[in-house]
Amino acid sequence: MLRYETTGALATITIDDPERRNPLSTEVMARLLDAVREASGEAWIRVIVITGAGDRVFSAGGDLAGGFVDDPIGGHDARGALADVFREIRLSPKPVIARVNGHALAGGFGLAAACDIVIAVDTATFGTPEVGVGLWPMMIGAILGRAMPPRVALEMMLTGRRLDAAEAVRLGLVSRAVPADQLDAAVAEAVDGIVAASPAVIAMGKAAFYAVEGAPFDAALDHLHIGLTAVAMTEDAAEGVAAFMAKRTPEWTGR
Repeated sequence: MLRYETTGALATITIDDPERRNPLSTEVMARLLDAVREASGEAWIRVIVITGAGDRVFSAGGDLAGGFVDDPIGGHDARGALADVFREIRLSPKPVIARVNGHALAGGFGLAAACDIVIAVDTATFGTPEVGVGLWPMMIGAILGRAMPPRVALEMMLTGRRLDAAEAVRLGLVSRAVPADQLDAAVAEAVDGIVAASPAVIAMGKAAFYAVEGAPFDAALDHLHIGLTAVAMTEDAAEGVAAFMAKRTPEWTGR
């Protein structure tokens, strides 16, 4: 149901149940959380990619066929694994890329939006169909309200309207939308750009970006001012400037 593979500095997590549209069962969510934590803790892993198997669906969200509402109270903690996945992606020092190979719906939409970079096929759609089956996209609301204009997110939740990939790009929800035969190249380009940079600076920069999300303007500037000094104190900053001046490739230590 879920595959975890590493190739060099890349960890790829694949939701692997294409016949059932790659649902986020409680088991898959728990394993997804473990996989993100494992990749985040490995020093040699520099980038995490999350994707779905097949070429039709990234993930259609919660596994409604798996007794989703049979025991609402008893299943409360297990359903919270998705919120923990969102937290882990946000806190990971490694950039997380969503390789959206097809439609991303409900919890699958939230999972894609929670990633730092979202690269999608241009035929993908994004939606919150929960209201149509008597549910509400609760936890993903914390993600969507930050990743896209809140009124658009609320309209989608209230009506079940889907976004196509072009509109998702215009709204800033998706970083890039490309034809299917260019998806892997686009993801590889992003991975290569991250791997070529200092892992220390990437981790500090990602943390700083999210730390000032929603902060008052002056507070954000003060935090980032301190952050720039912290970055300047790293060995990699000294190496990067020295390499630039000498017109050579920097050799990062991650410190």
